[in-house]
Amino acid sequence: MDSKTKALLVSIGSADIDEELLKAGAGTTVPVAGPGAGKESFFFRSGEHRVRLSISRSSPLKVLGRKGDVIILHEGAEIARGRLEPALCHCPQQAYLTVSPACIFDCKFCPVPKLSGKAKDLDRILELVEEADRTGEMRAISLTSGVARSPEEEVETVASAVRALREIYDLPIGVSVYPTSSSSEILYAAGAAEVKYNVETMDREIFERCCPGLSLPFILESLEKAVEVFGENRVTTNFIIGLGEGDATVEAGARRLVEMGVIPILRPISPHPLRAGEVYVKRPSADRLLTLARMLRDLLDEHGLRADLAETMCLPCTGCDMTPHRDVMRRDP
Repeated sequence: MDSKTKALLVSIGSADIDEELLKAGAGTTVPVAGPGAGKESFFFRSGEHRVRLSISRSSPLKVLGRKGDVIILHEGAEIARGRLEPALCHCPQQAYLTVSPACIFDCKFCPVPKLSGKAKDLDRILELVEEADRTGEMRAISLTSGVARSPEEEVETVASAVRALREIYDLPIGVSVYPTSSSSEILYAAGAAEVKYNVETMDREIFERCCPGLSLPFILESLEKAVEVFGENRVTTNFIIGLGEGDATVEAGARRLVEMGVIPILRPISPHPLRAGEVYVKRPSADRLLTLARMLRDLLDEHGLRADLAETMCLPCTGCDMTPHRDVMRRDP
């Protein structure tokens, strides 16, 4: 699988998979955070590329077993050959856990506020990470969280989990939360190696319409402070693609973030039935995903940032995105 093929798979985002393949090996995962929450999915690996696809019987992609390999068909033709990859907790090689799968905010693209998720206590977090560690495949720990009651309380809860995990595991720990005025200092002191505060979109009009109650200026200010605390190549942000923003806005927004030392993750929107009719959603095409990924790669290169140095969360996983320096290299045309 090359970058063009992966871009096609990501643009579709789903596949109809032979159930016998799932019974035989890797199994599935169901995210409980973000726009893709609640959708059963699996990971496919081919060469240096990995993709996460949700399961849909109506998808134009078909996933079958063929002579010991796993193949993906598009319009009846084989376009990729590889293997299914097990997810330890949410993604391969990481224990990636959602602490609070609930949120007091109401971002219009996100189903989490409409799902009745139960928060994990510290004992449950430690139990899940221990299960992942027993596989021998765990390379990092990542914690994400909604906002069950307040951002301040959520940061303290996650920081407590980081401290407890740091006492047991000598592995990088990444954290993704909604920021507070002191969240970077608190999380860094607890032992987190990387942090992610999501801008969601850099189109201010779309942000105000889709993220009531949140503050884009405050998130940007928090990201800038996070770089001061954690350092460059250790701070990331999800930047959703497909909410009606133009490419010029994406490039201008990505440039601003990169100039701050922040690595944007250009995340294709995943429409969710629980949010149908509440927000404009258009899954980006393969061509658009490649164009924007190359643009971002060039920006990162220009400012001396490397997406492939990240050790936790989304950048090393690559399953949902076209990731610069991993999926899109300098040699790509």
